[in-house]
Amino acid sequence: MLLNCDQPLPLLSHTDVPPRVTENFILTGYRFPNYRLRDCLLSAFRPTNETGNFWTHFLPIFIFAYYFVEVFGWDGAPDGNAPFFYPMWNYFIGVFCLLMASSMAHLLNSMSLVVREVCFFVDYGTISAYTVGSSLAYYYYIHPRAGIVEKGDRNSSHLNLNHEHKGIITSFFNLFFDTYYMPCACIIAIICVLSCCNTRQRWREHRYIIRTLVFLLPFLISSTPVFYRVLTRSPYSTTSSSFAASSTMPSFFYRHSLWLLVSALFNISKFPERLAPGCFDIWGHSHQWFHCCTFLSILDELHMIQAEVRAILLNPDFLLPPTTLSRLPGPTIASTYGLMLLLQTTIVSIILCFSWRANCIYGPQRDQLKKEHSMKHMKVT
Repeated sequence: MLLNCDQPLPLLSHTDVPPRVTENFILTGYRFPNYRLRDCLLSAFRPTNETGNFWTHFLPIFIFAYYFVEVFGWDGAPDGNAPFFYPMWNYFIGVFCLLMASSMAHLLNSMSLVVREVCFFVDYGTISAYTVGSSLAYYYYIHPRAGIVEKGDRNSSHLNLNHEHKGIITSFFNLFFDTYYMPCACIIAIICVLSCCNTRQRWREHRYIIRTLVFLLPFLISSTPVFYRVLTRSPYSTTSSSFAASSTMPSFFYRHSLWLLVSALFNISKFPERLAPGCFDIWGHSHQWFHCCTFLSILDELHMIQAEVRAILLNPDFLLPPTTLSRLPGPTIASTYGLMLLLQTTIVSIILCFSWRANCIYGPQRDQLKKEHSMKHMKVT
């Protein structure tokens, strides 16, 4: 059999693979759509049109982990397993799953048409889980009131904000944060998974625009605590070290937003391969730039969250404990890991549903494809 040969399987052009496998303006470098697992793993070390897609999200896992662990060595930081860091660990889980699922999806998607669909369903699911992990970090570290109590006033239900923060608009934001922020983040994440999975079975013509715009919504909702902090005065005294640490947060957020915008432009425009089809088939095509810009946005987001964590740790008057004395309790296992587990269970159920449909649609094509290539090989030998 051809697939048992020790030689690397030949790369094909866009006319030699099923239309389902082709990407706009990418003409060559396609892998045979029935690779074994071993062939897929080895293809990470040979130039194909997916090699760059794999490495641009696999290597960033280690870069992200390097910067992530910095926070545990800061002065005044509790143990890494303390409730204070529950949101941080959930954020790490979200980013890790996103980067790992994306890299594996690009590496393993040539095993069959069905496996290809499942790989990208999982990819979309981890993107949604990442947005909720980010929301948890925003909620507990950037939220102006979430669970923060004052040591000096145990009867205080929340951070004592300046008078400028009060009013109708502030009341609306407080109500939204207290009651609807995390439920909205979870519901929108589920909607994103459903929409993106649907683009692989419907709406194919506009799939890149739909996927990009769909993930704009969770960004807008998840970032509301950041918008609030940027548009209002800092809760920290201007002479404190906490204010100095927190003051770097807006610049990281602006860069985070800029990288997201640039990544969206690459994903929609298909630049530069649109300008010269065939010239960027292996290296430098839009999806690789999309991956790079996405990771840079995540890295700036991490620095943004760390700036707020440092500000809390540097302020001797604030605590973020799981205490019933605060109006919004601090992070608990149920409100962090429990929430993510419930979300992941829902997402897995959605993925299983779409995977079953994909098997019904592409299963017969997969079997026919295997038969055709077996017959071709028999004729050659």
